[in-house]
Amino acid sequence: MNHDSMIDVHAHWLPRDLFGLPEGAPYGAMHDRDGELYLGEIPLSIATGAMSDVGAILDDMRVKGIGIRALSAPPFAFPLSAGERNEAYAAAFNSALAEEVSRSDGRLVGLGMVTLGDTGAATRQLEELARTDGVHGVAIPPLVDSRSLDTGILRHVLTEAHRLGLAVLVHPMQLPRPEWPDYYLANLIGNPVETATAVASLVLGGVTDALPGLRICFVHGGGCSPWLLSRWTHAWKARPDVRRASSGPPDAAYRTLYFDTVVYDQRQLELLHGVAGPDRIACGSDYPFDMAEPDPARFALSGRSDAAALHRAAAGFLGLTGE
Repeated sequence: MNHDSMIDVHAHWLPRDLFGLPEGAPYGAMHDRDGELYLGEIPLSIATGAMSDVGAILDDMRVKGIGIRALSAPPFAFPLSAGERNEAYAAAFNSALAEEVSRSDGRLVGLGMVTLGDTGAATRQLEELARTDGVHGVAIPPLVDSRSLDTGILRHVLTEAHRLGLAVLVHPMQLPRPEWPDYYLANLIGNPVETATAVASLVLGGVTDALPGLRICFVHGGGCSPWLLSRWTHAWKARPDVRRASSGPPDAAYRTLYFDTVVYDQRQLELLHGVAGPDRIACGSDYPFDMAEPDPARFALSGRSDAAALHRAAAGFLGLTGE
């Protein structure tokens, strides 16, 4: 593959037979209404086939100039609790993902899922993903039971992914909050705040110290984190409690992370380049959601990264050797 081909690290897919979602899903099952996709009673403003039809995904890639796309489950399909049903759900998704990737002629790669209520099950599932051709990592939420990446099950998943050489994509779940009932604020404010919480927990919690070389990417350009990084760095220098778990300031650790380009505005993309560095920014689309970047390859190239840098960042994150 030549270096002009764009790799999209952030796109979603879920087969129709898994629309029932795992136990504990926060909004209820997905379903089709006259060709439109709903999450519980919430219209997702997308055609059902855009989520479930691999042919539609490949057609979108051709139109948008995407050479390779990494597919992960929509975040409301993450199995947040243990149990046989959720383990079976994760296994069914991972198996279906591997099958679609295997027959895509290299155009698709997979980021699987794990159950997030039992460390032993998560380890077994991650080991299976590491043995699966075409699956390069795992997608996880920023929070489980109000705990983030520095503790609990999510810290365990990061530790095991690091051991196994798997990439980790962190995607917010649009968790409902009583102060955000209207105007889609659970997405417009909630998603960026969830992601920024995870970035802060990672860099201030010493996870980047403990897991050097962890390949981890935060979608939506890291949420609010590029705007908050200078505040975190000031606090790290000013307060012992902020710096107690990490060996260096958060702005240094930040430059070891990966981010996608789903930020919509070139000024915001410029800020992300400034704090993360151009070799840590990969093209993302957020296909097929209504909040997707409509022309992801063109927008990714509007910042400081050229095609080669975007390709290098995405291939580095996904572990695509020889790309």
